[in-house]
Amino acid sequence: MTPLPPVTKYLLWAIAIVFLLQNMQEALFIRWFALWPWGSFPDADGSTYGFQPWQLLTYAFLHGSLPHLFFNGIVLFQFGPRIEYALGQQRYLIFVLVCAAGAAVSHLLVTGMMISNGAAPFPTVGASGFIYGILMAYALMFPKDRLQLLLPPIELSARTLVLVMGGIELFLGVTGTASGIAHFAHLGGMLFGWLMLRYWRGQPPFNKRKPPPPKLRSVN
Repeated sequence: MTPLPPVTKYLLWAIAIVFLLQNMQEALFIRWFALWPWGSFPDADGSTYGFQPWQLLTYAFLHGSLPHLFFNGIVLFQFGPRIEYALGQQRYLIFVLVCAAGAAVSHLLVTGMMISNGAAPFPTVGASGFIYGILMAYALMFPKDRLQLLLPPIELSARTLVLVMGGIELFLGVTGTASGIAHFAHLGGMLFGWLMLRYWRGQPPFNKRKPPPPKLRSVN
């Protein structure tokens, strides 16, 4: 069995350790490290809570339950290594962080509208934003790979699976079905993952990268 590449391994350790710490001091971790909507909100004890810049990344290492952690961990374990080997460690880490932050920004835009319409502020946690970005990368790099689902027990290509998942997330997010799940964060992770790969490839909407200048050779 091929050993886990380092970045994926450390990410798995990080979400597991943070989950244990979170369960020891849940109120503290949720207050300061979960993703809260823009602004400050009064607490019952007279203090305030709300968005802090570091939450754009820290929320991704917290989870709401053991099944939540397990699902994100198993997807990271299955798909992360191949993307890390394809991109290299440095780019893979950048990719994960960009997807996590992009998912957070997308979610903040949606929750901002919800708060302005009278909804109560609520925290968001979970690695699903960058997990969906990894799935998008897998579908772009290995579109014809066949993946076997458990429920339902069918086989799909990687590209088809991700298109179906993205369509479901968009439908659920627009219709408000399955409330309590950050559908637009998932879509944001996929979007920013797609943009990151196109940036590195010099594809639209980014400028095509110029080829390196030819090497000069001295003539004696």
